[in-house]
Parts: sequence; structure tokens; C-alpha cells
Amino acid sequence: MGTWGSLGGMGETAAGGKGEKGDPGVKGRVGPTGKLGQRGDRGLAGKRGPGGTVGDGGLPGSGGPPGEKGDKGQRGLRGTPGICRCGSLVPKSAFSVGITTSYPAEKVPIKFNKILFNEGEHYNPQTGKFICAYPGIYYFSYDITLANKHLAISLVQNGQYKIKTFDANTGNHDVASGSTVMYLNPEDEVWLEIFFADQNGLFADPSWADSLFSGFLLYGDTNYLDALSEDYA
Repeated sequence: MGTWGSLGGMGETAAGGKGEKGDPGVKGRVGPTGKLGQRGDRGLAGKRGPGGTVGDGGLPGSGGPPGEKGDKGQRGLRGTPGICRCGSLVPKSAFSVGITTSYPAEKVPIKFNKILFNEGEHYNPQTGKFICAYPGIYYFSYDITLANKHLAISLVQNGQYKIKTFDANTGNHDVASGSTVMYLNPEDEVWLEIFFADQNGLFADPSWADSLFSGFLLYGDTNYLDALSEDYA
């Protein structure tokens, strides 16, 4: 007791110095996650990564403008010769025929039975008719010897008289002739016939007198020839 009293009587004692730092305490538990902060500024671009696999090709783009004309190329090798078909493109039709008997029947085709020439066999001696095979322009003519009777003869196309000639007998032998040009279609028929009764003075004697009927194609129809050319192209 006496000692406490003496201390109190002496007033406050002097403060001691700062002690040494103590050892760290045990780590506490992780606190709860805080709220999401505001987005920061964009950082610098990183290094380029490795290239990916090649993708599928895109659709073709639109064509560009024509380029400049290139230099003339070298001449190629000579080709093999073609086959000439020039003769195959020329339609041929011609005939010249005579008769071996005199005074034929009237108003029917006269049958000229003596064949002098018959290109294409378009004249038929069994019927006395020429039958057109190629469309085009044709020339026909006749030179008929007459004797003892007058002669009224006509060139006929498909039953229609195209030209008529009349020759009067004067007591001597004479020659009647006629000719014309006409357009024919395929299958058209042309012949000669006596067109007037008892005017059939046509005379023929193989030993010294002929009566002739002739015709030929002057040129073919251009449309027909163009189509023919396409067939050989």
C-alpha cells in the first residue's frame, strides 16, 4: 500500500519506445466478388496468329473489259485436201428424142420412141412425157417433118397448151418447129400432141427424115440449189 501511494504521488511515468513489428497473422478468407467495373480502353493489337485452312473458292466475278488485240500468230500447217463435190451440186436434165412412125394419134401425147439422148432418164418413151425432177427454168423445142397432111401441134404442160403451131401442107415435105422457155416444178409433165382433128401430118422415115422433140434444164431454182449445197456442207 505504501508503495502505490508513493507512485501516485510522483505523477505519470515516462512513455516507453515503439515495439518491434509483430509476425503476420493468419490469412483470412476471400471476400465476396465485387461489382463489374467499367470497360477499359482497347489495348494494342496483338501479334498475328497462324494462318487458317484454305476456304472454298468464291463465285466467278463479272468479266473484265476486252484486252488489247494480240500479235498475229504464226501460219498453221497446211490441211489435208478436201473432196470436190462440184459435179454433185449441178442438177442435170436433158433429152432429145425422135419417132419412127408417121401420123400419130390426135389429142394424146406423141410417143417419141427413138432415144438420142436422155440425161437423168426424165423422158419416158412409153408415155411420151418428160417429167421434171429438178425445179428450175427449162427450154423445149421441136422440129417436125410433115408430109401429105397439115400439122397442128402443141407443147403441153400438165394438160395445158403452152404453144401451138400450125403448118399447111403444100404438096411437098416441110418442117414445122417451135420452142419456148418455162418454169417447172418437180413432177410437172411436158409433152407434144396433135391438137386439131386430121391435122396430124407428122412424118418420119428412118432412112432420110426425122421428127424430133428436145428439152433441157437451163438453170435450177436458187432456193433448191441453196438447200442442195447445205446437204453437202
